[in-house]
Amino acid sequence: MSQRNSLSYRDAGVDIDAGDRLVENIKPFARRTMRPEVLSGIGGFGGLVEISKKYREPVLVSGTDGVGTKLKLAFELNRHNTVGIDLVAMSVNDILVQGAEPLFFLDYFACGKLDVDIATDVVKGIAAGCEQAGCALIGGETAEMPGMYPAGEYDLAGFAVGVVEKSRIITGEHIRPGDAVIGLASSGAHSNGYSLVRKILERENPDLHAAFDGDRTLADCIMAPTRIYVKPLLALMRQLDVKGMAHITGGGLLENVPRVLPGNVVAELDAATWRAPKLFDWLREHGNVAPQEMYRTFNCGIGMIVVVDRKDADAAIKQLAAAGETAQLIGEIRARVGDEAQTQVK
Repeated sequence: MSQRNSLSYRDAGVDIDAGDRLVENIKPFARRTMRPEVLSGIGGFGGLVEISKKYREPVLVSGTDGVGTKLKLAFELNRHNTVGIDLVAMSVNDILVQGAEPLFFLDYFACGKLDVDIATDVVKGIAAGCEQAGCALIGGETAEMPGMYPAGEYDLAGFAVGVVEKSRIITGEHIRPGDAVIGLASSGAHSNGYSLVRKILERENPDLHAAFDGDRTLADCIMAPTRIYVKPLLALMRQLDVKGMAHITGGGLLENVPRVLPGNVVAELDAATWRAPKLFDWLREHGNVAPQEMYRTFNCGIGMIVVVDRKDADAAIKQLAAAGETAQLIGEIRARVGDEAQTQVK
């Protein structure tokens, strides 16, 4: 029987020591996100979180998402410090629309070969997103899988859990004709429509590093992290009766707003009431994208929709503006005619 060299996990392409270094690197960033309810965080087999006693009938709300093909641009541009914010935003904004306060977040980072510096940048972004959302980063998984991913690439998934008082769950069922539709500005394309963005970039081959919008380059605008609306909207819900909210993600304005509307109403939006970031004009022009396709693919400058009674609209806009949001009245709810589409953009 021939002698063979002893093999290790490192020989198979998995560096346990690198994984340990990553965990040590990210601990201080995760520590800054802790909440009083957290009983154990990073390092254990599972994270322990209790539910605050302030809830009489607590209901847990969960959400999961990724960053999508925006990651391909992160690889090409070597920008890894903000995609973690995108990851958190996609899940916490989703659970927020049902009235939930995000409690904790878990991430899944998968790669072929672990680059500790890149992974640290990514998780620092995740921790920054959790700080913005007020939720705890209590754990995650780093999976090094040789042969599964091209060199220099990785994938991300995120998981958020929040809590809402049962009597305060927002369903949209009380939305009525005459209600006001308020739009909160997006920071850009957020994390949706990037397959089309990349197709346009591939065809046009622009200089991504040239000045584009003020002192920002096209790359800056394309990679701008998703805005996290949690803290301003939780504060708004404590002050006013918010009837419905819609996070504008995949499917754009046309497909996300109806998710919160009763079947007998339409949200009629006036596109002249808000100013979309320059990026959307560029995408429409250089991709020759039809207006309805833009509204069905991108947020077109509105990252979150809030529906309130018309009498509360001014107060809501004023409070959101004081919290740092760009918010304006962008439409109203009216009765639906037949089976017409439930979002109309004029």
